[in-house]
Amino acid sequence: MKRIFIIYIFMILGMTGCESFLDKTDPKATTFQEFFIDEDDLRRVTYSSFYDVFTHHSNRRTLLYMKDGRSDNAYARSEDDHHLRIANGTINSNTRAFEYYYTLRLKHVGRLNTYIANIDVPYVEDEAVRARYKSILEGLRVWHYFELTARWGDVPFLLEPVTVEEATVEPTPKEEILNQLFQMSEDIADRLPPDEYTTNKYMFNKYSFKALVMRYALYNERYELAARLAREIMDSGNYSLHSSYRDLFQYEGATTNNEFIQHQDIESFSGSTTYSFRDLGPHFRTGNGESYCVPLKSLVDTYWTLQGRPIDECPLHTKEEYELDPKLNRDPRYEASIMGPGDEFYGETIDIYNPNNPMFYENQRASRSGYWFRKFVSEADAFRNGNLTYGLLRYAEVLLTYAEAKIMMNDVDNLAKSCINQVRERAGLDMTVADVTLPDYSAYSQQQWIDLIRNERRIEFAGEGLRYDDIIRWKIAEDMLNKPALGHTRMVNGSKVSLKIENRSFAPRNYLWPFHESSLKVNPNLKQNAGY
Repeated sequence: MKRIFIIYIFMILGMTGCESFLDKTDPKATTFQEFFIDEDDLRRVTYSSFYDVFTHHSNRRTLLYMKDGRSDNAYARSEDDHHLRIANGTINSNTRAFEYYYTLRLKHVGRLNTYIANIDVPYVEDEAVRARYKSILEGLRVWHYFELTARWGDVPFLLEPVTVEEATVEPTPKEEILNQLFQMSEDIADRLPPDEYTTNKYMFNKYSFKALVMRYALYNERYELAARLAREIMDSGNYSLHSSYRDLFQYEGATTNNEFIQHQDIESFSGSTTYSFRDLGPHFRTGNGESYCVPLKSLVDTYWTLQGRPIDECPLHTKEEYELDPKLNRDPRYEASIMGPGDEFYGETIDIYNPNNPMFYENQRASRSGYWFRKFVSEADAFRNGNLTYGLLRYAEVLLTYAEAKIMMNDVDNLAKSCINQVRERAGLDMTVADVTLPDYSAYSQQQWIDLIRNERRIEFAGEGLRYDDIIRWKIAEDMLNKPALGHTRMVNGSKVSLKIENRSFAPRNYLWPFHESSLKVNPNLKQNAGY
């Protein structure tokens, strides 16, 4: 027991991870004080604090596009990636995913506490540099605690380096932690520079950090705060919607847009390669596609029509016609985000029902749903590893956050409607019908606005890792994840048939994750979440 505890504390306080980047040229450095001595050291620890969790380029357990595999948007086929079990509900307090994520975040909180407590040690020529790095590190610590409280609720809340005895404190109530986090965040944002950096664009500036806080203010029903922060970001004039939705997720626009607020770029992982084609793309000839995370029918059917109507409320075609032909009169974001049977890929037509085709749906490296994400999948990467930039948080989220926050406060003002219209118009909808300032929308109830904004978020951010958080915070996961995971739909002998992948289940207890049994043994003061 003592040995387990010591290992656990080492993981909290240690400086493992990103070892090659943190290597020092001085082989005699054996203590933290000897390691943490100059401005380069500040840069190293700040870089590693981002990279190990938030901008890692190959860890499918933390990559943004893989997280949709936890939700009704997608199916993630590898159990080692952890998303599969979270989605299908075969989880308990011994599920390794919960040990992994909890330990990962606590380990980094421990490191950050040590870095921040010793921030005055390294020598720097310009104190503004020290202040900036300190603010960035404090912002990362806030991010970890936002995630910890979202997943487990009440958790130990430590802002200083801890001893072995102090590491086993009782959890602090979630709302108390959030109150402190939001208060701390205001001060952190004010100390960060207002403009995006020329280099190190992935590191927090004033408005990128505000955007992060805005996201969690919305998630935690702090609607006034979310709307205010969104308005401040809009008023800054620093960001705008890119002209092409499709290009944002391809090489054509990934590095030239003004929409990405938080970046996961090549610089954030030392110029290494990216693997989104491998993770999302189809197995094609000798290519690297592994189809680790693929879209489901439930997402495909969610794309409304070109006129902004649900497919079961459109007078132009029947719901069955839309289900059988996902491209029929559809929101253009569908074709920018998803590909499936009949679509062209690398000059060939996708045929998922041909056993002799590498994209046959029963093949291991093919898609069991018959669909693939087109987002983050460039044909240029079919036979190579890529170097694509991802947007961890986009300006479109700012616009839709403002709109949702105002809707939830039952105050749908002109700016909220404008925010929705900007996103829809950029997507290419027929604004003679989809414009939400038209008379058809004037009599909308609050629930109708809620339904609209929730669907708008789902299709705008499909494949970008936000859906699971949304269905959890909206408390609709019991409706969305208690259905079979289905794929492509076609007519067979006059009947409509969909590919079935797996059954799924979601219990009320699953809105919070369990503490792993090992965590409970290490810290007896932890209280297991209800139902586990």
